[in-house]
Amino acid sequence: MTKTNNIHEASFRDPSGYMFHDGGTLRRVINPIYFPQYRKLTESGFYKTLINNNLLISHKETSVSEEKIVITPEKIPFIINPYEWCFEQYKQAALLTLKIQKYALSKGFILKDASAYNVTFHKGKPIFIDTLSFDFYEENTPWRAYKQFITHFLGPLVLSKYHGTDVFKMLQTHIDGIPVKLIASLLPSRSKLSSVLYTNIHLLAKMESKHSEDYNVETKITKLSKKAHNNIIDSLFNYIKKLELKEASEWGDYYTKTNYKADAFEKKKELIRQWVLSLNPQKLIDIGGNDGTFVRTVKDKVPFILVTDIDYNAVDNNYRQVKKNNEENILPFVCDILQPAPGIGFNNTERNSLIFRLKEFAPDVTLALALIHHITLSGNVPFEKSAGFFASFSKYLIIEFPTREDSWVESLLIRKREFINHFDFYNETNFEIAYSNYFDILEKQQIENSNRIMYFLKIKNA
Repeated sequence: MTKTNNIHEASFRDPSGYMFHDGGTLRRVINPIYFPQYRKLTESGFYKTLINNNLLISHKETSVSEEKIVITPEKIPFIINPYEWCFEQYKQAALLTLKIQKYALSKGFILKDASAYNVTFHKGKPIFIDTLSFDFYEENTPWRAYKQFITHFLGPLVLSKYHGTDVFKMLQTHIDGIPVKLIASLLPSRSKLSSVLYTNIHLLAKMESKHSEDYNVETKITKLSKKAHNNIIDSLFNYIKKLELKEASEWGDYYTKTNYKADAFEKKKELIRQWVLSLNPQKLIDIGGNDGTFVRTVKDKVPFILVTDIDYNAVDNNYRQVKKNNEENILPFVCDILQPAPGIGFNNTERNSLIFRLKEFAPDVTLALALIHHITLSGNVPFEKSAGFFASFSKYLIIEFPTREDSWVESLLIRKREFINHFDFYNETNFEIAYSNYFDILEKQQIENSNRIMYFLKIKNA
């Protein structure tokens, strides 16, 4: 069978099928080896139930032949990866995977693949996106994706409980899951007192070490009843559901310690709403948007909104609001703007870099509020470089510039100690000169009762 040249870079691993780009549309080819499963999953109503319950991405059958079946999944505007999730997102993605596995088992199927990369977030909720991850259940056989679930979900979540959410970044270097032995070695001895952690992590690591590097628990357990299978799922589900993160952070409650006076804060909100709505945008991204306070001033008018922040707790607060208010058009995720997610996997293309995804997303407007002083003074990034960064994906840019008199700027400059004079360039004039190489300044406004200036910029030649 001849394959298209537009195959999605993450599709080479699965013999059941592959994704490909058909112009601007992403479609999935199903190979003959998977026809029996696909037909049974379709005819039994299995897919339909999962789709109707917002657990699996919907799809339409596009064409059918003896060589291949082509389906077209519902379009997801922006994919975020596990290392970009906050704790609550990670937890909900794990619970979703277990829900699907439990339902599959009840209907005579099984998840053959429990990778965290099979889940993303869409319309405010986690969604399973790999339609071909199901297989027929064989009586008294173990869950073949059990170890994968441990290395992709349980392990990272438990490590975050003890060491903080930065451990999620380990998924960038461990695209096939964090090794069980590594997870066990990083957990405190007292974690062995938990029956769930002892059985599913410490004992599993011990068995791996005893046998070989290639030890696979699923192949060593010859029989596992459906009841025992369900018990494992329920045990994991109940443990993960109760997991809580006890991690304080600098910016988790950012707006309780802002140096804005109340009236200035409200004027900033009004100005942002005025400028954004003048563009009638379909897509917006707020970089360094904390808990999404400012995008919520325009959420009624913008169909799709991304909000990033470096602080996991801030993103967590944002995501909880999304869940509580059913804000389907707001997608929070974690991003360190000084080190955005790279391309990873084979040839560094299995999972696209954040910059690549942002360019494809092509937001109509970018917000960068209370951010430039951190980029410039904390990250030592010249204005010219940050301007080029925003220009690489932004049509319009609303950016806030705190002057040298701003208390946070003063604090950051003091930390420079003997190098403070190197940052004499940090001023309004040099900022405008650098950004004018990429953008036209449409409007500039000082926020009253503050040391902040707001700029409304348009990419040159747009």
